[in-house]
Amino acid sequence: MDEKRGAILAELPRLRRYARALVRDRDVADDLVQDCIEKALTRMDGWQSGDNPRRWLFTIMHNLFVDQLRRMKRRGTSVSYEEATGSAMMTEPSQLDNIAAREVLQALQAIAPDRRSALVLVAVEGLTYAEAATVLGIPAGTVMSRIARGREELRKELEDASRRRTIRVVER
Repeated sequence: MDEKRGAILAELPRLRRYARALVRDRDVADDLVQDCIEKALTRMDGWQSGDNPRRWLFTIMHNLFVDQLRRMKRRGTSVSYEEATGSAMMTEPSQLDNIAAREVLQALQAIAPDRRSALVLVAVEGLTYAEAATVLGIPAGTVMSRIARGREELRKELEDASRRRTIRVVER
């Protein structure tokens, strides 16, 4: 049993990264990881000892995320105080790499959740199409289609962000 728990805990960094890619809020992502781990620990018999638990854990997390999306649709969206008042206490990063990374993350958050999850599982987490299909509970062909469309959506978002940045610089 300790071997299984150790293998599950070793996946925490990947789970956090995947959760942060799925949701925009770091606290909500941490809650999603906690819910995933809690569910995994209560259902240890669903995972075979000796196998890598990554696919199993990502499946649990994906299902929890989908459940959250459904709940949010019923309740509506929530907005933080900073977003509502426009008084966020953030400063712009001084390095171009930080700006580019932020733009990529924002663009990733702007694409459809089903495409984002497929893209993150394959491009960031390194899962094969077949493994991602198992995690998402869809055929591998659908995963490939979502990734292709997600990449195109991401490309368009990044082009728009680049255009907006250029316009902002010219206007000043």
